Amino acid sequence: MQTRQTSGARPASHAAPSRGRVSHSRGAARPARGARPAARSASQSGLHKKAASSRPGSSRPARTPGHTTSFKSKRHFFGRGGSRPAKEKAVSAPRIPRGRMDISFFFLVITLSAIGLIMVFSASYATSLHETSNSLKIIQKQAFFVVGGLVLMFVASYVPYQWYEKLRYFIYGGSALLMVVALFFKNDSGASRWIVIPGLGTFQPSEMMKFGIIIMFAHLISVNYRRMERIRYGFFVFLAWLAIPLVLIVLQRHLSGMVLFVIIGFGMMFVGGSKIRWFIVPAAGVGVLGALYLSFKGFDYLTVRFQSWLDPFSNIRDGSWQICQSLYAIGSGGLLGVGLGNSTQKFLWVSEPQNDFIFCIVCEELGLLGAVAIILLFVLFVASGISIAMRAPDRFSSMVVTGIVMQFGVQALLNIAVVCNAMPTTGISLPFFSAGGTATLMQLAQVGVVLGISRYCRPSISALPEQGEESPQPEKTPASPQIH
Repeated sequence: MQTRQTSGARPASHAAPSRGRVSHSRGAARPARGARPAARSASQSGLHKKAASSRPGSSRPARTPGHTTSFKSKRHFFGRGGSRPAKEKAVSAPRIPRGRMDISFFFLVITLSAIGLIMVFSASYATSLHETSNSLKIIQKQAFFVVGGLVLMFVASYVPYQWYEKLRYFIYGGSALLMVVALFFKNDSGASRWIVIPGLGTFQPSEMMKFGIIIMFAHLISVNYRRMERIRYGFFVFLAWLAIPLVLIVLQRHLSGMVLFVIIGFGMMFVGGSKIRWFIVPAAGVGVLGALYLSFKGFDYLTVRFQSWLDPFSNIRDGSWQICQSLYAIGSGGLLGVGLGNSTQKFLWVSEPQNDFIFCIVCEELGLLGAVAIILLFVLFVASGISIAMRAPDRFSSMVVTGIVMQFGVQALLNIAVVCNAMPTTGISLPFFSAGGTATLMQLAQVGVVLGISRYCRPSISALPEQGEESPQPEKTPASPQIH
């Protein structure tokens, strides 16, 4: 006799099974308690012995045949609560995609290099004609170095910036070794700043050492950035690495190079997180001791330069000839200048006008407006470099860009200050303008490093979509029909 189901009861076929059990309909035979299941098939034996199928309602995932799990991974997965994911093998970080270089920074460099090359020709042809009977001698050499530097810049822009951190000891140590070699090449004044290469010219290793300091300090900051507030890691570690090039640059009698080393090193330390009070007392002590040492070691010309800076027209013929002629050139330029190529101070009045004092020829020929325009180009160069540093992919690359941009900005500022007699005379070149093979090659190569890092930068804020606006998606091209 068939029984009638109640209205609220579900049929047995739709009843929800209990956790871990399989529901059986009434009348079905249940296995006896204690009875063993049927023997496994041959396909589940051997290596597949430990595989098990998933159960309804169980939190354990199904395991494919041949998959085994160690006791450690089981305990990690089925630990307290059983909610932690299984431990996976360590996977390397995804590689940062390389994009396009910063176009604005690139065009600033090209513009400064082109203007600098024109001004080198205008400032040097009188000196070149007087010394070599060929008015194009200096500009030909400088054009060769500029082209070579642009090639280096292009190559360096494609080099992954991680390579510089891996090669930091080679760059730093190689630069220091070359500075030691330069000590054996002394000129008539007793300075030993250049390595003489027969048939090729000279090489100045201090230019390469600037890049070595930047790479080493960027690595130290990226490693110790959480401990930069402790004087051991935020000051003494950097001072130990800075001491070697400082000793070598003093032995070379290169005062301007020593000033740049200190400014670049301390500037990167300050940006990296070192406390400013650590620099005050050591800088004052080192300054006093350094002045005493230099006075005893034959740096008496520093006193003459300092007196000439205070009153340049008191002793024009002996100590302040160069700065006085520079001031004459700046004053005669006026607002609009005398015209490109029409300078009179470059006719052997200013000594080697194509080098450290080229900015006074710029002021004379292009006037105040031209000089201000070039200064604004340098300001834009530094601002664009800071933008790249702020969008850099990691701390090391950010500090590398910061150090390079700081080097260019400080050199331009000090050179212009010297030419205008705002500080005592030192031999600091003007980037992109002053003639010189080693400086031109190294500066453009470092610019290539910055351009290479800009390829990995995050997009600027202006390039991001506004709030509520969807980011542009790449257009989908229709698939081409297949021909069978």
